[in-house]
Amino acid sequence: MDDIVIIGAGEAGARAAFATRKAGFSGAVTLIGTEPHLPYERPPLSKPLDGAVQMKAICTAGALEAAGIVYHQGLAAIRIDAARRSIALSDGRILSYGKLLLATGAQPRRLACPGAERALDFRTYRDAETLFSRAETGGPVAIIGGGLIGMELAAVLRDKGIAVSIIEAASRPLGRAVPPRFAERLHARHREEGVHFHLGLGIAEITPDAIMLADGSRVPAGTVISAIGVLPDISLAGRAGLATATGILTDSFLRTSDPHIYAAGDCAAVSQPGGGAMRFESWRNARSQAETAARNMTGAHEAFAATPWFWSDQYDLGLQVAGLPQPGHQSILRPVAGGELEFYLADGRLVAAAGLGAGNAVARDIKLAEMLIAAGIRPDLPALADPAVNLKALLKSARAA
Repeated sequence: MDDIVIIGAGEAGARAAFATRKAGFSGAVTLIGTEPHLPYERPPLSKPLDGAVQMKAICTAGALEAAGIVYHQGLAAIRIDAARRSIALSDGRILSYGKLLLATGAQPRRLACPGAERALDFRTYRDAETLFSRAETGGPVAIIGGGLIGMELAAVLRDKGIAVSIIEAASRPLGRAVPPRFAERLHARHREEGVHFHLGLGIAEITPDAIMLADGSRVPAGTVISAIGVLPDISLAGRAGLATATGILTDSFLRTSDPHIYAAGDCAAVSQPGGGAMRFESWRNARSQAETAARNMTGAHEAFAATPWFWSDQYDLGLQVAGLPQPGHQSILRPVAGGELEFYLADGRLVAAAGLGAGNAVARDIKLAEMLIAAGIRPDLPALADPAVNLKALLKSARAA
């Protein structure tokens, strides 16, 4: 029995299904998704077009049929029997597998204050439709959480002329993932656009028309959005006896503690060369993991190796970060047309880069920076800082060396 079953029909699951065919696999491929839609991309959900929430499909029904992929739409996997290599579905059916891929993604982190049920989550197409519909008719909006999703939503809502407040428990927004230089510039831009920030404060209660803060102050809110991050969906894996921690633990080949089961995407915590495990939360990394897992399930032995990367659009500004900038890294600034780059070095080696600029001003340079990071270069610092020195030339020199 060599059938492949994939649980989760998001970016990782859907891409993996097609990647098995690209790898030459001719056996049965089954994709299981809980939502009543074809697989779709999540990033466009926060960017309505002409007033409507975008559903950007990953594939069509015809493409699934042509590839011979059976899609169980609107069903959940409720139990995995690893010993028998079988899966119980919510409609009572039992599926058998030779290899199983868990692409169960993540779920919104829940608030724990009185009135938390009044806050809207933002994860699915249905969430997005509900959120934007209420925001446009329900008075001022309060967003709990000043991370990337919260700030992106604030930008979209302000562009619609909606009053927005952001409540963040930390002393500044974007503190976890965004380098301080660019976090402050984005924070300033939001203030210029009229977003009201309440920083360093906890929540006492959410009422029907406001959020009561821990210091006794009141933030008016007709609509409340919870954007306090996500947690990997590991419950199914845990009940099956797989090793879990900050995610479903995998080796570098994306195999779980059961050699017949793999994991990819937001739910996977991948073993790192220096020790520990890391979750990679972005659509591009989900796609890359999915393709690697698919090839390995069909006979390859390929380690997953990718530079962490994410992007965020807020107003007319585009942010991109490649690698994992750390406070102890040496920092080198480089101006570019329409924006600015910051490079990060550890012991003289380039390990990360970030950029902020108008539109896609920094996209090409960040792509080149990723290649430089992968090449393991130890750049000449004046050349790295000089906008007159082409990054492509630095890459060519590094490869020649």
